[in-house]
Amino acid sequence: MDDMTINSERTLCFLIKNNEILLSRKLLRLGAGKYNGYGGGIESNETERHAAIRELKEESGFVALESDLEKRAVIDFYFPHEPHNNQRVHIYFLRRWTGKFVSDKEMGEPELFSLKNIPYDQMWASDREWLPYLIDGKKIKAEFVWTKERKVDKRIIDIVKNFD
Repeated sequence: MDDMTINSERTLCFLIKNNEILLSRKLLRLGAGKYNGYGGGIESNETERHAAIRELKEESGFVALESDLEKRAVIDFYFPHEPHNNQRVHIYFLRRWTGKFVSDKEMGEPELFSLKNIPYDQMWASDREWLPYLIDGKKIKAEFVWTKERKVDKRIIDIVKNFD
């Protein structure tokens, strides 16, 4: 049996304003070269929201308040051939922030895309399956299992009212 243990908890924050989404290409590690929002690991001494705000500032220079984060999803990603990458990601939308982009070794220059023209073909394959739910105003809990070739093997997407 493949190892389906979650080995890390992470955050992911999408900045959205005026029917546009701000995305950057990831430069390092898992997902390098793909467009994504900002996020990273939750440290042992912090909440999910604190981690989301800290990672946003570290990766982009943007500053925001925890109270402005809208939790939209909790997604478990499983990599049976690389179980060390198994992770639970807490996904937020953020519609208010301040500051100017500051270069970071992890994320490239931010780019604005219309919510109707998101570059899904340059993102993780699963993003085209779950992100439209969030853009439509829904909240979800989901699971994705990846093949060795980084294709989606299995998926479960449930619409929820709250995150318990």
